[in-house]
Amino acid sequence: MAELGSKGVTAGKIASNVQKKLTRAQEKVLQKLGKADETKDEQFEQCVQNFNKQLSEGTRLQKDLRTYLASVKAMHEASKKLTECLQEVYEPDWPGRDDTNKIAENNDLLWTDFHQKLVDQALLTMDTYLGQFPDIKSRIAKRGRKLVDYDSARHHFEALQTAKKKDETKIAKAEEELVKAQKVFEEMNVDLQEELPSLWNSRVGFYVNTFQSIAGLEENFHKEMSKLNQNLHDVLLGLDKQYSGNAFPVKAQPRKKTKLFARLRKKMSSDSTPAKANKSPSPPPDGSPITSPETKTVNHELEPSTLEAPGASIPKSPSQPAEAAHAGAEAAGSEAAGGAETSKTEADSGSTSLPAVVVETFPATVNGTVEAGASSERADMPPGFLFKVQAMHDYTATDSDELQLKAGDVVLVIPFENPEEQDEGWLMGVKESDWIQHKELDQCRGVFPENFTERVQ
Repeated sequence: MAELGSKGVTAGKIASNVQKKLTRAQEKVLQKLGKADETKDEQFEQCVQNFNKQLSEGTRLQKDLRTYLASVKAMHEASKKLTECLQEVYEPDWPGRDDTNKIAENNDLLWTDFHQKLVDQALLTMDTYLGQFPDIKSRIAKRGRKLVDYDSARHHFEALQTAKKKDETKIAKAEEELVKAQKVFEEMNVDLQEELPSLWNSRVGFYVNTFQSIAGLEENFHKEMSKLNQNLHDVLLGLDKQYSGNAFPVKAQPRKKTKLFARLRKKMSSDSTPAKANKSPSPPPDGSPITSPETKTVNHELEPSTLEAPGASIPKSPSQPAEAAHAGAEAAGSEAAGGAETSKTEADSGSTSLPAVVVETFPATVNGTVEAGASSERADMPPGFLFKVQAMHDYTATDSDELQLKAGDVVLVIPFENPEEQDEGWLMGVKESDWIQHKELDQCRGVFPENFTERVQ
């Protein structure tokens, strides 16, 4: 007890506080159960909701502002390291060495000044604005407790007045406690009723001032930084003019996938081997006549019935060249003139005429689809022609499936047969001069780096 007394806390004070907490707890339970009415103030409750919203918004703004400042500081450090790197690589005998050092120094000062002004004009103001919320929040909570005390004192006084056996002494004491509780509550309530709406309305001016300050600081910073960047550009332009003969070489992006034509050639080689082996079949051991295997065209297959009848005409594709059609007509005429004698000779020899192979051409296609009504301009282009590019730099091929380019070469770009074969930054095409001369894709097409060219059509 002596120890409690020395600290200004008496046993009576502690007991009084404990009793208040018990009384408040009982009152809140009765109110929740509906056995005791609760003093309501809807206007004040709306003020409290606004206060909580304002506090939440301000806290978020403070957090985001600190993140922004951290980013500015990180950018300052990155910019500083970048300018330090330039100073290190800038050799003493190069023109503008002193200018680059001065620009680097001013760059550092500008970032430092920008960060400090943001702290002074935005962050500190933000901290001051939020500094008033904890005290008001504590007072709102205290007002709530005093309201419970007031309701409890009011209910106690009313209960004594309506009791069958009235005790005037107790009634008088209860009335005294009620007046005291009401006075404490109303004093706190009046103050908060004035402060909360005023605080709520102040947020508009605060937001305006804060963001105007940030916007103004950013504007000035970028203006000054723009001047420094222009100065640096001029210094580097002077360096470039003095050493203009040492142009920076343009390099192609590395190719990661398997080389296209190398794999195609390997596939073609493996496919052609069994075909050669079966070209001249051996006669059957029983001496029966050799019957030619079924011969297929690109899209058509000749039926045996079209070859057995004398004078049968050879089917012709709608796009078959005139020469092929004429040759087919002559062959049919010759066969008809021979008549039965020819048929008899073939029957006696036991041989069978080999089917004729139909040569068929195809209309121009783009990405695998027929391009109806293709213009005469595209008719002279390779199948699937997309657009033209012109080489801006020389490119030395490093693989057999790549195009060798000279500055000025025009390349006709075509799609990859398999899109998965295309590497990023590479195109497929054929040089226009090669296409005009040979009209052959297999021997002339190749891949080339896109950044060595520019589109011209």
